[in-house]
Amino acid sequence: MQHREKLHELLLCAGLTVVEDMRPGSLFPPEAGWRIARGIAAPDGAVREGLDAAWWRCLCDVDGEFLVAVLGHRIGGNDSWWTRVRYAGGGGVPELTGDPGFMALSLDRQVLLAKVPGADGPRVTALDRLPEQLEEAAAAAGRETEAERAEVWAAVPGQPAWPLHWAEGIGSNPAAPDELLIRLLDVEEGFLHGCDRPAVLDAAVAHPDPRVRSRPADTFRPKLTSDQWVQLVRAEPSPDRRVLWAEHACIWGATLPEDLYDDLLAGPSRALAAELPGLPAQHLPGLAADADPRVRRAACGRWEDLAAPLRARLLADTDDTVRTAALLAHHTGVPMPREVFAALPAPLQALERCRLEPELEAELIRDGDTEVRRALAANPGLGAHGVAVLAEDPHDDIRSAVALRPDLTEEQRGAVRYDFDPTSMSHTLPWVADLHGDTDAMRRLATSSHPLIRRSVARARHLPPDVVERLAQDEDRTVRLFLAESCEDAPAEMLLEVWRWWDGSFSHPDRPRSHPHFPRAGLLRYADDPSGRMRRLALDDPESTPADVARLARDPEAEVRRRAAEDPRLSPADAVLLLNDPEGYVRGTAVRNPQLPARVLAGLLHDRNTACAAVTNPAIPVPVLHRILAAATAAVAARR
Repeated sequence: MQHREKLHELLLCAGLTVVEDMRPGSLFPPEAGWRIARGIAAPDGAVREGLDAAWWRCLCDVDGEFLVAVLGHRIGGNDSWWTRVRYAGGGGVPELTGDPGFMALSLDRQVLLAKVPGADGPRVTALDRLPEQLEEAAAAAGRETEAERAEVWAAVPGQPAWPLHWAEGIGSNPAAPDELLIRLLDVEEGFLHGCDRPAVLDAAVAHPDPRVRSRPADTFRPKLTSDQWVQLVRAEPSPDRRVLWAEHACIWGATLPEDLYDDLLAGPSRALAAELPGLPAQHLPGLAADADPRVRRAACGRWEDLAAPLRARLLADTDDTVRTAALLAHHTGVPMPREVFAALPAPLQALERCRLEPELEAELIRDGDTEVRRALAANPGLGAHGVAVLAEDPHDDIRSAVALRPDLTEEQRGAVRYDFDPTSMSHTLPWVADLHGDTDAMRRLATSSHPLIRRSVARARHLPPDVVERLAQDEDRTVRLFLAESCEDAPAEMLLEVWRWWDGSFSHPDRPRSHPHFPRAGLLRYADDPSGRMRRLALDDPESTPADVARLARDPEAEVRRRAAEDPRLSPADAVLLLNDPEGYVRGTAVRNPQLPARVLAGLLHDRNTACAAVTNPAIPVPVLHRILAAATAAVAARR
């Protein structure tokens, strides 16, 4: 609000009355205006000595109104918003010609006036017939010759520049060779979040800086191989973090060598290492007899792998926490008597995971409070009688927990009055995931009356054809979505149907469109579909042409234009025009299109708003990328 008030005060001092602050919407965006005012892809003859009263009269409508943006006032109106103003100064000129710089647009989008700072002093721009002139400028830029491109790239990076922005973005350039990215590790390691290049990851996990080494592991979906995980763990100087990376490696399916477990158990973080899920069984006797109670307690987590004498020893341990952990593990198979349950310092874990003697279980179900019954409802050791009683509990959440038990028949499950919100976020049930490789179980569970069980089945990577066919027609559309995201056997017709209402999630950002069964042939029939989502698919058809790209680049829906903006068949002129798109994500996609003329792309490299995105454009020659990295390296070093 303070920024908005300052802006309005500045405009008032310039002799302007503020009508409203407004988002660009379908208007020509301020960011594109700033770029053109700086001379990037600007029409010839745009630069003027000054702005006389005649230009201001052309700008104003009959009520004296126009749109204005003031450089530096990013909140409440500018650099991303327009402010609609009224000027009643007769034949005069508004006092907007001083610092910090301004841009004005007529309401009919035909006239653009601007004055912005420049290396050689203020740059004054005045354009009428704006759409027409931008079309002409784009066409002229698109006629760039090979010699002109070479001349442009020979001068890059040059000055002025935004090297810190280059450092941030260059790692995402698909044309950057491995050697450049390896050099980049010393400058900016953020790009490792999405990196899957083996040579670069090898260099990262061997890097002397622990921050660089850890970055590829500390991502949403690590791309590290088992050997790279092992190298990362061995190189980590912090004992606790060594165990942490080993744990992450196990979670992501890496195989760790036995000698690495030996090293971790011999270190100061032995208690943490004792909890690693992949720990070889040969270490368990030593852990069960360890002097540290934390280590002995961790050994209880591998109860089924312990020999009977070791179990007995832990059950009689002198440490209360170890003895309690041993009792809880022991009574997952042997019913827990009342006296043991009563002596537990905190009974919740026993209620959730232990088998209880029938009389104790019946008493807890009959007399226990809601929290006790809620804990028992999901207990895998609950007896059949207890399950039947809790299936009729007055509380919805307790009945709902019972309905998801793996020990119910589908007939029993169908009789439970469970509560389920089909719009809520759902996660794969672990017990269903454990059965993904069991064909018979998948067939049985695919017919379940509970949507969450069917959703969990749909998460299997592979399913029998009859199960796929059934789930592809499921009435719960989330079942179909999960099948599209996770199952490699999902059918083309269903994938296309899911696309009509879903185009990717955070965990599966490219599905269903990137699914190997997603149809490609015949998609041109959607080029004139009423739904923009379907029109987006037309360019995926192998029969589509550059003419189709050009047509969709002018589509009324922004997502369709964005799809055209990423197409390598986009003409250079259309790539330039899409830099003026009202939607920021369309402009951002156009900045990355390799068809952009070199002169325009070089200008975008030197613009604050576009430098980071422009440096990811694969059209930048590799030698130029090396020079850009050198400039970025120097700039980062100067800041440190």
